[in-house]
Amino acid sequence: MIEFRLNKTDESEYKILCLGAHCDDIEIGCGGTILKLIEKYKNVSIYWVVFSSNEERAKEATASANIFLKEVQTKKVIIKNFRDGFLPFQGIEIKECFEELKQEFSPDIILTHYRDDRHQDHRLISELTWNTFRNHLILEYEIPKYDGDLGIPNFFMHLDDAICCRKIQYILDAFATQNHKQWFTEETFRSILRIRGIESNSPGNYAEAFYCRKIFF
Repeated sequence: MIEFRLNKTDESEYKILCLGAHCDDIEIGCGGTILKLIEKYKNVSIYWVVFSSNEERAKEATASANIFLKEVQTKKVIIKNFRDGFLPFQGIEIKECFEELKQEFSPDIILTHYRDDRHQDHRLISELTWNTFRNHLILEYEIPKYDGDLGIPNFFMHLDDAICCRKIQYILDAFATQNHKQWFTEETFRSILRIRGIESNSPGNYAEAFYCRKIFF
């Protein structure tokens, strides 16, 4: 296992762009990583962008983002209202959103969806991330779901139990509209964290996993 260290000091400004197709994707895919980065780097700037929502889910997403980012001074939370499940058919408008983001924010790291995710909305956000941001560190997170498309990631963020508990509790508390779904449980979220912790020999037993396609030293 090779450890990668970002070229940042604890006092450096650190710009993070978080992209999610749906209102709980960022939290499920990389919520622990975000919490850990916020703890490590005191001067963090975060753009948090969700593309699909409705009125009820937008309220949940805004509340959730504010909980995860409560210790971040410089942040911008953007909740779009594109139709869930139909993002590829609204590609022009979504591409325009990406072009606006590129002009507003130049991140050090981008957290986005896995390119080979079976969900069409997830794939589009990943494709437009790569299409728009061509000189950035991009990490693609994973979402456990019915489609069974979990793969073999190659980049891991080690997490301890305290951060995992916070991540899971924040998600369960924020997204009441999802609590009736059979997969939306503490057991699901902790299981994938534990499996990735085993795969990466995490000293804290847990990890979030990503696909990193291009990186240089």
